[in-house]
Amino acid sequence: MYRKFIKRLFDLLLSLAGIIVLLPVLLVLWVLVRVKLGSPALFTQERPGKNEKVFKLYKFRSMTDERDKNGELLPDEIRLTRFGRLLRATSLDELPELFNILKGDMSLIGPRPLLVRYLPYYTKEERHRHDVRPGLTGLAQVNGRNALGWEDRFAYDLEYVNHLTFGMDIKIIAMTVGKVLKRSGTLSGADQTVADFDVYRKGQEK
Repeated sequence: MYRKFIKRLFDLLLSLAGIIVLLPVLLVLWVLVRVKLGSPALFTQERPGKNEKVFKLYKFRSMTDERDKNGELLPDEIRLTRFGRLLRATSLDELPELFNILKGDMSLIGPRPLLVRYLPYYTKEERHRHDVRPGLTGLAQVNGRNALGWEDRFAYDLEYVNHLTFGMDIKIIAMTVGKVLKRSGTLSGADQTVADFDVYRKGQEK
């Protein structure tokens, strides 16, 4: 009952409440991002959701559009400013995902939506992470987030999918608040794992 009906109602109510309560914060962040990093303030990227249906994920941008003399974007570590690092460290860049939750693309809790280009590299078992809506936070995020290796990360994702309950969601929300306040469980300065998943999986195949 919770998985099929109540969880979606839970997402609708909390995401709408979050948008209303945090609207002043969202507006201030939108202005700051425009001033410090340029336009547009929002970063959008296609990600696979439930049943691998692709949707557009919304985040506040955290990097500039600086380019070299040939017009190519500079490396991420150069374009990621001090302000951008702060956004990522505090997870404030993730707040626009509340609109993804309201739309039904995402859930508050679930496996994080990864890149579309990773889809061909999942095993049959790993694909089950898409049996539920992806989340703003999840079991992997409260147990190490991007500091986890891929195998551990997927193990947590599948544990969540197989044992999803109201009690687990409440526990993950509480743990997420603690992680955000402590700014722990992230790699410094980047919203990436140690290695891209497709690169990691290709390396395993050699």
